[in-house]
Amino acid sequence: MKHRNSHLLVGYWSRLRKGRAVPDQTDIDPRQLKRMLSSVFILDAENPARPIYRLAGTGLCERFGFELKGTGFLAHWEAQSSQALASLLRQALTLNQPVCLSSIGASAECGMVELETVLCPISFSNGQPTRFIGMIQVLSDQSRLHGKPIAFQRLAASQLIREDDPLPSFNDLPPPPPPPPPGGFRAPSARAPHLRLVASQPRAATVHFADQSARTALERLGRGLTKLKLV
Repeated sequence: MKHRNSHLLVGYWSRLRKGRAVPDQTDIDPRQLKRMLSSVFILDAENPARPIYRLAGTGLCERFGFELKGTGFLAHWEAQSSQALASLLRQALTLNQPVCLSSIGASAECGMVELETVLCPISFSNGQPTRFIGMIQVLSDQSRLHGKPIAFQRLAASQLIREDDPLPSFNDLPPPPPPPPPGGFRAPSARAPHLRLVASQPRAATVHFADQSARTALERLGRGLTKLKLV
């Protein structure tokens, strides 16, 4: 997990358990999550292949461009990702473990951002775990979307979360620079070359969308991901 709020949500979920396998939805106090409530949602995954948003924060609805309550969680994921997610949700419910999803979100105009989604299993009316409390955070520059909603997502990575995973420190300063070599050193020229890391990604698999604009954007996204530059 990369985002601080993702760790905070998992920590809150863990405290709510109180010795149980998972907490119940009735244990959730929205006041305890008020600083990140707009990015929180409740997912009904009684059928992991067709999970449904039961509740969704206003920030998420704005991010995706419509009211999410009552809609399918997998509706804006491309086909291959949807199949993998159904299996991941089923595994998380069986093991009573949260899962972290890393994905690329894109607008219909092909503006792209990196997203992190955390899903923590919960029960409903103290039954078997069939739901998730979740959160979606944008990790990269949101201005790349140019104010447009996210039209679809592609799964990049996933990980089941263990409670004993260490919480990183988000306030640590970077280590000081090494001391200069004996005899002093010459400052680098303003025109000194710098390194640029270029990561090649495989071409995206062909997927199908009912919406023509999403289809066009996905094709453009596939071409754009073949050479992703990280500066």
